[in-house]
Amino acid sequence: MLVGITGSNGFIGTHLVNYFSKISKLNYIQIHKDDFNNHKLHEKVSECDVIIHLAGLNRHNDSKVIFDTNVDLTKKLIIALEKSEKIKHLIFSSSTQESRENSYGKSKRKSQELFSKWAENNSKYFTNLIIPNVFGPYCKPHYNSVVSTFAHQLINNINPSVIKDNSLELVYVQNLVVEFDKITRLNLSTSVFSNQIDIKFDKLILVSKILEKMKKFKKNYIDNGIIPKLTNDFEKNLFITFFSYLDDNFFPRSFDVYKDDRGSFSEVVRSKSKGQFSYSITKSGVIRGEHFHTRKIERFIVISGKAEIKIRRVNEKKIKKFLIDDSRPSYIDIPVWSTHNIKNIGNNDLITLFWINEHYDEEDHDTFHELVEIK
Repeated sequence: MLVGITGSNGFIGTHLVNYFSKISKLNYIQIHKDDFNNHKLHEKVSECDVIIHLAGLNRHNDSKVIFDTNVDLTKKLIIALEKSEKIKHLIFSSSTQESRENSYGKSKRKSQELFSKWAENNSKYFTNLIIPNVFGPYCKPHYNSVVSTFAHQLINNINPSVIKDNSLELVYVQNLVVEFDKITRLNLSTSVFSNQIDIKFDKLILVSKILEKMKKFKKNYIDNGIIPKLTNDFEKNLFITFFSYLDDNFFPRSFDVYKDDRGSFSEVVRSKSKGQFSYSITKSGVIRGEHFHTRKIERFIVISGKAEIKIRRVNEKKIKKFLIDDSRPSYIDIPVWSTHNIKNIGNNDLITLFWINEHYDEEDHDTFHELVEIK
C-alpha cells in the first residue's frame, strides 16, 4: 500500500511523516503545495492506494481567501482522483469547526460534500475525520494552536492574555497520527462509501487553565530549573510542547558547584515528577546514543570529562552541537523526535549522568535507533 499525504510539511503532516517513516513503516509519498498547480498532482495521486488530505489554509486576513483556497484544493484533488484507477480510499482532515459558520468551517463542510459526492459516483471510500483542537511540539505560534502561542510568548517573556475563556477539546498530535495510521490500514469492505469518524479528544479544558499550567512550567523549569510535576499524560504532553519552543541558545545550562576542602558538591536534577537515573563511563573517542524518543523527557548531565553532544530533528538535516566539560558542569535536555548522541572528545574518561522521566520498559522502550550524522 502506498499513501499520498497532502500538506505533509505542515504541523500535523510533519508528525504524520515522522510516524510513518520511523515507527509504523508505512510507504508514503509527499504531495506538496506546488504539485497542485502542475501535472505532478495527477502523477502522484495515480500511484497511491490511499490519500490523506491535510493541505489547507487555517488563517488569513481575508476570510474569502480561506474558503476559496481550501475548496480550490479540494476540486483540484478530485480531478486527480477521478483520473486514478488505483485509488481506494480518501481520508480528509476536517475539523470540529465544520458545523460553524466561519469561513474555515464552511470550507471544510463544502469539501466534505464534494468528497462524498466523488466517493459515491466512483464507488470509492471516503472517510471524513472530525478533528478537535490539535496541540504538540513544533506547531506554529499564532496560527494552529493557542497552546503553541502561549508557549512561545512565555518563553520569550511576552505576557499572554486570554481573549475568550472558552473550553477547548484538545488532542495531542502524536495521539492523532496514531489514529491516522489505524484508519489508513482499515480493511474496507462495506457498501457504504462515505464515513465520518469523530476523533476523541484527550482533554476538555478552559483556555485560562492551559495558561495557568504553562505559567507554572515557566516558573519551575525556565526560572528555577525544576522539572515540573506531571501527573498525567496530558500534562506531560503539554510540557513537551512547551519545552519544544526553547531557543537553541538555551542549552547548555550550568548548575552550581559547591567546593570545600573535602571536594565538591552539585545538585543536578530537581524534579517534581518521577523518573529514573543512570550513568555511563565513556572512553575517549567513543560515541553513545544515536537514537530518538517520541515521548520521553531526557536530561544529559556531564559530571567529569569533555563531551560533544549533537542533536538533529528526525527527517531534518540541521545538527545542533553543544560542548560541555567539567570546568563548568552543565546539562542539556533532549527534545522529542530528535536523534542525539554524546561523544567523549577528551583524553580521560567521560562520566555522564542521565535522568529520564519514566522507568525503562523493554516492552515499550520508546527508543528508536537513528544516526545523527547522515552519510
